Amino acid sequence: MGGQFEAVVEVGRPVAEVFAFLADGRNDPKFSPRVQEILRTPDAPTAVGTVFTSIVKDAGMKSHREFRITEFDPPNRIRWTEQSKNLVTAEGGYDLEPVSETTTRVRIFNHLEGHGLGKLLVGLALSAARKDAPAFGQRIKAAVEAS
Repeated sequence: MGGQFEAVVEVGRPVAEVFAFLADGRNDPKFSPRVQEILRTPDAPTAVGTVFTSIVKDAGMKSHREFRITEFDPPNRIRWTEQSKNLVTAEGGYDLEPVSETTTRVRIFNHLEGHGLGKLLVGLALSAARKDAPAFGQRIKAAVEAS
């Protein structure tokens, strides 16, 4: 059985700037240390149908991930779904809301689902993700504000 984790953080940048940073998935390594490499296909601005292919490292093991953008509504909403055939896969997104002209509230969430033997592992992955969620939100904040 799968489950969801999320983080909410306020970023000291206007919503359009935060959206642009997060929409370019090639920025993910700046706040997600598990992402070792990431490419965008096509090499054009992100839109519905854009695919981000990455190599991630979890629990000392590398795996290939492929996420397709399924919703893209600037500057407030991005959704993705994982297309790779891994033991644990994710669907998720960002919701962005202006708090003021210079501050944006960001909500990131992922729903993790186990497949095959992954059904035995998804609970551990979810527990680790939930434990890290507040720090993950702070890493997003720091990366956007440093850009």
